[in-house]
Amino acid sequence: MAAYQRRGLIHFHAVIRLDGPAGSYTPPPSWATPEILADAIRTAVALACVDGPDIERRTYSFTFGNQIDTKIIQSSAFDGGTTITEGKVAGYIAKYATKGAEGATGPLDRRLKLIAELGQEDIPDHASRMIRTAWTLGARRDLKHLRLRAWAHMLGFRGHFSTKTRTYSTTLGALRHARAAWHRRHTPAPGPSTLVLARWAFDGIGLPPSLEHLAALVGGPVRQEGATANA
Repeated sequence: MAAYQRRGLIHFHAVIRLDGPAGSYTPPPSWATPEILADAIRTAVALACVDGPDIERRTYSFTFGNQIDTKIIQSSAFDGGTTITEGKVAGYIAKYATKGAEGATGPLDRRLKLIAELGQEDIPDHASRMIRTAWTLGARRDLKHLRLRAWAHMLGFRGHFSTKTRTYSTTLGALRHARAAWHRRHTPAPGPSTLVLARWAFDGIGLPPSLEHLAALVGGPVRQEGATANA
């Protein structure tokens, strides 16, 4: 889970589990203790490095920062101290996601079409400078693939706040399809359709025979009364 720090940078909360050699939901080897997994995570974080762009003859790379806090999730972290379940872990993550949203200071809830719109927003000066920096860098041709202007309102971060593994969990696309299928199953069937004519065609002049007979019955006495009055 990605969350904004008050200084506008992103930090991540990750729940990491160790499965057995057969894949998800299989028990790990007996020697794979939580302490060993935590130590392996700290080692992997220290060695992780992703090559970045070359800007003005300087090569950049991306690594994790020095602030790494690895904790073993115990049953005491949940209400009642009961057995850890997938649902409880999901609630544990949701708590931190909500906390991260409340502490976010700076990101806007909409994209900017023009940088001049930023003057109408009430945000901290530090966040404003980060947005302007992302907007300026977004004009560089060598950084075009990063789409920084499209994500300037998010201080340049274009990731989703929640990322899940395809093997253990699910994907956002699968969740969207499941919601759409649920709505299709629970939406009432449409009623009788109404035919809408988009073209008009000439049919004729005058009244149909049934209405002509009715008009004669109604109009006859009126003409007679008019003739008597004129006499």
